[in-house]
Amino acid sequence: MAKNKKEDELENQETQETPGEEKVHKVKKEKSREQELEKQLAEKNDQLLRLAAEYDNFRRRSQREKDDIFKSSKSTVVAELLPIIDNFERAERNTTESLADYKKGMEMTYSQFLAVIKKLGIETFGEAGDPFDPNIHSAVLHVEDEKLDENVIAQVLSKGYKIGDKVIRSATVSVAN
Repeated sequence: MAKNKKEDELENQETQETPGEEKVHKVKKEKSREQELEKQLAEKNDQLLRLAAEYDNFRRRSQREKDDIFKSSKSTVVAELLPIIDNFERAERNTTESLADYKKGMEMTYSQFLAVIKKLGIETFGEAGDPFDPNIHSAVLHVEDEKLDENVIAQVLSKGYKIGDKVIRSATVSVAN
């Protein structure tokens, strides 16, 4: 038994680390952990840079698409208006027709213009007798008229135009008090 006890003590001495070795082992573990954390940090930094680059590309692409849509919309509207411009130019060049024929041509051109406006989804508003709404009407005159109720449009000086709920131009009106 004594021999076994001595062997056990020898084994324990071999497996036990000295205080200096213990510190070295601890430092190695800390360096390993530090390297692992630096590696994770580098990966996260790389992910962040890639995400920032993706966002920048997305922003540029979105702006380009927005610009293209705006140009396309403008060209669609202008393409609709060009035949009207052509009719005005024809009327200007025509010097042989009578005043009645010229007037009829202007009325037809005006009707063509109103059809284009309607086709584009543009609505007019601001009729005499409508209730005054300061959000869509611009009152430039106030008149006393006993025939009309208060805050009612008495006269339309220029019509208002809107697409859906978006006002393109407010109606300029006179309002009864």
